[in-house]
Amino acid sequence: MSFIASVGSALPEHRYPQHEITALFADVVLTEPSRRPLLERLHASTTVQYRHLALPLSAYATLDSFGTANAHWLDVAVPLGAQAVEDALTQVGLSPQDVDVMVSTTVTGLAVPSLDARLVPALGLRDDVRRLPLFGLGCLAGAAGVGRVHDLLRGDSDGVAVLVSVELCSLTLQRGDESMANMVGSGLFGDGAAAVVMVGDRRAQAMGLDRDGTDPRPSVVATRSAFYPDSERVMGWDIDQRGFSLVLDATVPEMVERHLRTGIDRLLAEHDLHTKDVEHWIAHPGGPKVLEAMARTLDVDPSAFALTWESLASVGNLSSSSVLRVLGETMRRRPGGTGVPAVMTAMGPGFCSELVLLRW
Repeated sequence: MSFIASVGSALPEHRYPQHEITALFADVVLTEPSRRPLLERLHASTTVQYRHLALPLSAYATLDSFGTANAHWLDVAVPLGAQAVEDALTQVGLSPQDVDVMVSTTVTGLAVPSLDARLVPALGLRDDVRRLPLFGLGCLAGAAGVGRVHDLLRGDSDGVAVLVSVELCSLTLQRGDESMANMVGSGLFGDGAAAVVMVGDRRAQAMGLDRDGTDPRPSVVATRSAFYPDSERVMGWDIDQRGFSLVLDATVPEMVERHLRTGIDRLLAEHDLHTKDVEHWIAHPGGPKVLEAMARTLDVDPSAFALTWESLASVGNLSSSSVLRVLGETMRRRPGGTGVPAVMTAMGPGFCSELVLLRW
């Protein structure tokens, strides 16, 4: 067993209302002015009200190459990731020297040495810290990262691990690309970072995290991965000299309704649970149509995803960081009761889903 000790987060300082971003991004994305009303409708339909951006809004008109955008990614990602990790560690009275394992994930920038390696000196981590960078998992990497850290801690009951996610989606904006994917993505995705501190069960006992349901921090009970066949072009990136070009098929909500319930039912059944037993749904904010499809397929009231809808409106879709922010907000709301079950879920490139069963 492992425990989620804390969730930290960090957002870039540049925050704008959606209509201002739409106005500027329309000039960057569109070559045909007649398509502006369509882009404005697509942006409005996301229900996003504000987003944080890695750069000042005016700078996006000058991003003329992948190299330039990726250099900005590296400049922002390291301090933003460090801020999220420091937030998470401080919440539970741990220092960077306590960290035994660091897992990093991103899908919006490239760096070798990887993000986690650059965070070692930035945070003052030990020189024997074990590192595991994850790339390519996209939006599902927040849930997948929690699952993989859980796997590691099952063999290290005294261990302290940190999962850090940094996603600067705005830096992947494609100039002059009027595809539906680019127009939708330019209105949906924002920038941010999140970090999760997880500990093994013996370390949790020493920290007092496993006491009779009165603590707002959950244990990870089990995880499940589900890969959907013949779905490689549903979501992802095409990577070429321009950088990252979004692949986002309109069938994503259909994939949710066709596949998600099966994986969740199997995960729950292994622990004698049903969807009606789940008191908290911690979902990635993939977009309004995706959240509506999730409510339908799980046969739950849309209010079950209230915190996810709030996150979507306030910061947009932050790719892998989003579900971790929703997890953190769920913990801050302090769910009560011993043994209360929760499910964290995210979907992404593959096409596939990652599921995590939690108990408070």
